[in-house]
Amino acid sequence: MTARDIILEAHGLKLHFTTAKPLFGKAKIIRAVDGVDLRIRRGETLAIVGESGCGKSTLARLLVRLFSPTEGSVTYDGQNIANKSEHDMRALRRDLQFIFQDPFSSLNPQMSVGALIEEPLRVHRIGTPAERRTKVAHLLSRVGLSPQIADRYPHEFSGGQRQRIGIARALASGPKVLIGDEPVSALDVSIQAQVVNILEDLKEEFGLTLVIIAHDLAVVRHMADRVAVMYLGEIVELASVDALFNAPRHPYTAALIAAIPVPHIGARVATAKLQGDPPNPIDLPTGCRFYPRCPHATDLCRSERPILTNSDHQVACHFADDLNLAGLSDNATARSPAAAARFDLYREARARKDKEAAT
Repeated sequence: MTARDIILEAHGLKLHFTTAKPLFGKAKIIRAVDGVDLRIRRGETLAIVGESGCGKSTLARLLVRLFSPTEGSVTYDGQNIANKSEHDMRALRRDLQFIFQDPFSSLNPQMSVGALIEEPLRVHRIGTPAERRTKVAHLLSRVGLSPQIADRYPHEFSGGQRQRIGIARALASGPKVLIGDEPVSALDVSIQAQVVNILEDLKEEFGLTLVIIAHDLAVVRHMADRVAVMYLGEIVELASVDALFNAPRHPYTAALIAAIPVPHIGARVATAKLQGDPPNPIDLPTGCRFYPRCPHATDLCRSERPILTNSDHQVACHFADDLNLAGLSDNATARSPAAAARFDLYREARARKDKEAAT
């Protein structure tokens, strides 16, 4: 893999928040993202997973400079964007777009759907007014909505429809990198398959690089090429989706996989249970941050912080080579038959609709 294959890279990336100073004592520091190294390949789909509060959404915002880092660098296509001014970032935001988690608060209720989608085109001075209206209609059609809704307002739509509008808006400027912060977590299960399939179709059509923040590991296995697992501000494992699900090397990853509901007999080799709750992010443990919950922890884990290995299957664990952790078996399906049927039916419906539109 050469430098030309990397479109987005983080090196030593940190974002620390300071709490309000109490009446007595000192303000505390929350290490939301703490020393992340990450290389995102051009054209891939990378999923970032982990428990709530692990820092994955904060990392996503750092990658597109919605937050400025405390320390470290973010390089997009050879340019360090971590310290660029807002004026310099404006042009780059055409290439770096974001889909927010909440489809109800991410759209301005005072703007029509057409105006919302057209806004990035106006900001970046793309096309004439007539060309912009044509592109809005095309984008609405590509996300499965009628162009006739352009004059309506966000409150008139369901959560799934709003999320599609948000996707159309993110695609308007022709981005190269699209980051989705749990783009389907707020949606009904039956709608999730539609939105996931839309993202996959659009990735192929527009040549996108996708970064998806997710809780649902079944969705991750369906659409990701690689998966990064975060825990308390750090990446603890990074590998191809098949390698990570079939043969996890970090105990935390194995525990997350063990929590996936799998209805097939023999799909689960064993289970792994986490002990207790995550530590307080203001008072992190020394050594490995996972050791208070890890069934394999030793004195070495308590005293020495493991470093993420530099390999195809990266892992930050002192005993990764010695542990025999259970994943999903190679013949296990990541979705139940009912869920798989929903994905297939929606694909067939989309294919019929595209065929009718072509004729």
